[in-house]
Amino acid sequence: MKAVKRTIAIGMLGLALTASIALAQERTATKQGFELPANSGKTILLFRPKISVGEQSTGGMFEPNADWTDSARKHIEASLIERQSTLGNKVVLAAEAYGEQARLVEEHIILFGAVASAVVNYQFFVGNRLPTKKRDNKAGVFDWSLGDGVRNLPGADSADYGLFIYNKDAYGSTGRKLLQVFAALGPGLGVQSGEHLGYAGLVDLKTGDLVWLNADAAMGGDVREADGAQKRVRQLLEEFPGSVSNSAERK
Repeated sequence: MKAVKRTIAIGMLGLALTASIALAQERTATKQGFELPANSGKTILLFRPKISVGEQSTGGMFEPNADWTDSARKHIEASLIERQSTLGNKVVLAAEAYGEQARLVEEHIILFGAVASAVVNYQFFVGNRLPTKKRDNKAGVFDWSLGDGVRNLPGADSADYGLFIYNKDAYGSTGRKLLQVFAALGPGLGVQSGEHLGYAGLVDLKTGDLVWLNADAAMGGDVREADGAQKRVRQLLEEFPGSVSNSAERK
């Protein structure tokens, strides 16, 4: 448990770093040798997404907004349910967890966000690759894990893979937007107004290995609205293994 908390703490720094990097498009990676064709007979356990929505202050701090978060969660979860039939394999919603089990699920979803952030920063961006990863990365190896503790998550014993989703939106405040303009007109400094992170990942529930990841630090769609949340979910699940969704729908 201490190892999980330590990994989460390290990963939170990665989340902050990711927020400062504007990706032009989402990045997708698959573990070497992993395949999940449609109608494979495998079961995917969909955990309740980690969703945070708020405002980015003038100074760049994240200020959570409970109403925005509740709206986003409702719209994103509804859209995920709608899209289950397009994912090519049996997808089941994880049952509501309570007490210790709820805490365990929450910790692993936060851990997933931390690991996904580390992948974006230290594998997708070549210049940031860790010394211990460089040799493998040069060979095109994608090797990341949440640890075998995932097998203890409720429902993991009756599924093959877990689908984790981490989403954070910070909408730029008026002050932040003005600062962005003044910085550009004055010293020419780059100030980002708003941040929209989205990570979706498939995890082997026997080993904890991250077998597929779609990570984007500049996602589209206003998740506070139903149509915006639908767009976000389409982006999160783009190139999902075994997906049978129409490619034209992703545009």
